[in-house]
Amino acid sequence: MSLPIWITVLVAVVVGLVAFAIAFSLGGAHRRRIAEQKIGSAEEEAMRIINDAIKTAEQKRKESAIEAKDEMFRLRAEADKEIKERRSELSKQERRLDQKEDAIDRKTTALEKGEEDLKQRNALVDAKLAEIEQIRQRESDKLETISGLTQEAAKDMLLARLDGELAHEKAVRIAAMETQTKEDADNLARELITQAVARCAADHSSEATVSVVPLPSDEMKGRIIGREGRNIRALETATGVDLIIDDTPEALTLSSFDPVRREVARQALEKLIADGRIHPARIEETVEKCRRELEQAMKREGERVVMDVGVHGVHPEIVKLLGRLRYRTSYGQNVLNHSIEVAYLSGLMAGELGLNVTQARRAGLLHDIGKALTHEIEGSHVQIGVDVARKYKENPAVIHAIEAHHGDVEPTTPLAFIVMAADAISAARPGARRENLDSYIKRLERLEEISSSFEGVERSFAIQAGREVRIMVNPGAVADDSLTILARDISKKIEAELDYPGQIKVNVIRENRAVDYAK
Repeated sequence: MSLPIWITVLVAVVVGLVAFAIAFSLGGAHRRRIAEQKIGSAEEEAMRIINDAIKTAEQKRKESAIEAKDEMFRLRAEADKEIKERRSELSKQERRLDQKEDAIDRKTTALEKGEEDLKQRNALVDAKLAEIEQIRQRESDKLETISGLTQEAAKDMLLARLDGELAHEKAVRIAAMETQTKEDADNLARELITQAVARCAADHSSEATVSVVPLPSDEMKGRIIGREGRNIRALETATGVDLIIDDTPEALTLSSFDPVRREVARQALEKLIADGRIHPARIEETVEKCRRELEQAMKREGERVVMDVGVHGVHPEIVKLLGRLRYRTSYGQNVLNHSIEVAYLSGLMAGELGLNVTQARRAGLLHDIGKALTHEIEGSHVQIGVDVARKYKENPAVIHAIEAHHGDVEPTTPLAFIVMAADAISAARPGARRENLDSYIKRLERLEEISSSFEGVERSFAIQAGREVRIMVNPGAVADDSLTILARDISKKIEAELDYPGQIKVNVIRENRAVDYAK
């Protein structure tokens, strides 16, 4: 039996090393004898080692063979066990498949039997239907013979009778639904209006036709009147306002139906009193300055209102017109305050209805914008407002709401109805409007309009509660000789076109001035 290679190599290496060591260490013959002895001993030792290695290797081989056999038997036993388990599982699956096949066979047999029964029933049903159709046809023929009507004619007669019966029922139901819908709509409208009125707490202030200017002392009354009344005449001529100086201590009353004139006169008087220089030239200069300042104040007022209401993107010219409404009244009600209230009411109602709140406020704020120009432009404030809104490219829905808020056109949008309702609510509040005052103001405005319609008239002012009209003419266009004729013509036209109590004094004034500067 051959030794393993590694043992042989090991023995050879050991022998070589031993020989090398002996050869290296010994010298001469003596060394050779010693070396030979040692080599013999080494060979014997090597043979011993080789024999031991052979025995060990043989023992290892036998042990490995035994272990290999044991492993083989173990693996074979496991394989046999797994094969048995798989065979058992396959047997179970085969039994289940056999059972399923048996069940499928039974179902197939039942389905085939059911299909056969169904075919028989279908055949029976078809026969019955054919028989029924024959009976129906015979009955139909008999009915046509008895009634003298064809099938189509009878059908039309029945449908016509049914339509007649249903028409009455439909009409009754439609009327009931309309009534219920109107009641529901009325209740909802009342609820919305009530909520809007309750949530809108706008203040009301009825405009008067007089303003009171406090004076530092009664001595100031004489300075305001001036020598031979020239100061008070200059002030009344420049402003068109009546100055009432009576026994009221340290106070002077301004009377005019036009709030703008009254405000200009009030501011001018306050400036003159504070300045102390009161004479005709200074009066005219101060009045003109106050007019310009009031224009700026009206613009600022319009900007404030737009910001307060929450409406943005309004054209600057419309903002100016809104400021002018601060000095306009309608039946004694301040038009700007009325417009603000309508804006808030419209926004509240639009919010309850789920509409655009900002657009509703915008329409409510601008619905009376035409009243800012009624003194300058002919026509109703509605048409003027529509023209202004169109000129400055307002939203068509807002324009329609302006046009429809007094019923001049039929409202077609929810926004128009909301603005109409808000306008009516604001105007109907107790104490909001005074009919007599508005009629009085309209009469005074008409009096000024008639007076200004004549050629050569520069300005005209209705004063003394409409009992006098003061008219300033252009001295270059009207001569002194023509003043009497002009006054007479104006009086005749007033008599023909106006109804008024008592009499009206027509005061025509022509004044020439020459101005130069010393340098």
